[in-house]
Amino acid sequence: MQEDGSTHPDPRLELRADCGQCFGLCCVALPFARSADFAIDKGAGEPCPNLESDFRCGIHTRLRRTGFTGCTVYDCFGAGQRVSRMTFGGVDWRSGSKERARQMFDVFPVVRHLHELLWYLNEALTLPAARPVHADVRRLLATTERLAGQTPEELGTLDLDAHRQEVSELLLRTSELVRAGAGGGGKKDQRGADLMGARLKGVDLRGASLRGALLIAADLTGADLRGADLSGADLRDTDLTDADLSGVFFLTQPQLNAARGSAGTRLPRSVGRPGHWTSRG
Repeated sequence: MQEDGSTHPDPRLELRADCGQCFGLCCVALPFARSADFAIDKGAGEPCPNLESDFRCGIHTRLRRTGFTGCTVYDCFGAGQRVSRMTFGGVDWRSGSKERARQMFDVFPVVRHLHELLWYLNEALTLPAARPVHADVRRLLATTERLAGQTPEELGTLDLDAHRQEVSELLLRTSELVRAGAGGGGKKDQRGADLMGARLKGVDLRGASLRGALLIAADLTGADLRGADLSGADLRDTDLTDADLSGVFFLTQPQLNAARGSAGTRLPRSVGRPGHWTSRG
């Protein structure tokens, strides 16, 4: 049963990465720099040296241990398999022309952004408090799905920023409706707040807007975040040990994967408990 009481399958299940149906696009199209998250430098369009001939990662089970933590917190929201199998009809970047490969690499991040918007819009439809805007959500959901299904040429000329702004405004209205009934002491707007390293242990953040907030290495041990909006919040190394996130919304798996937590951390059903979390956080 879904959050809105529906027994229909959650459309977000189709927005999960299926690496077996992808041509390793995130391992080729995207650049990364040597840092705490990546052990090496790699340019955009350059295959990662760990990418194998079958487009699988050769160190997938050892990513964290070998200095590729950044890979473990990335998610394409299913864009990889869509671009590989639908947008480019199953012809991989090794088989086609160099021009076609470059086009695939350019299109991939565009579709990834659209799929992330689809995730948020689908979640908005599960939130009963947002019913006043559900008609608008369905309209933009259909538009976003249509855009994601366009040809490579059409995707290359898409004004993504304009569409993302329209969706963002609607999601902000959704957030206001949901948080209005959340209660608690966390209603102060913390959008974009710099809370890096903040000591928020046990704090009541019910109904807080933490959209885009920097919570890197913040201590949220035992905090109550029910009804909080975590859209775009930076949760890298955030301590969520025993925190209550059971009623948060607009939280994605990549955000959670970047954080630390424990068996006592309460989560919404839309995300899974990261494998690197320990029983003690």
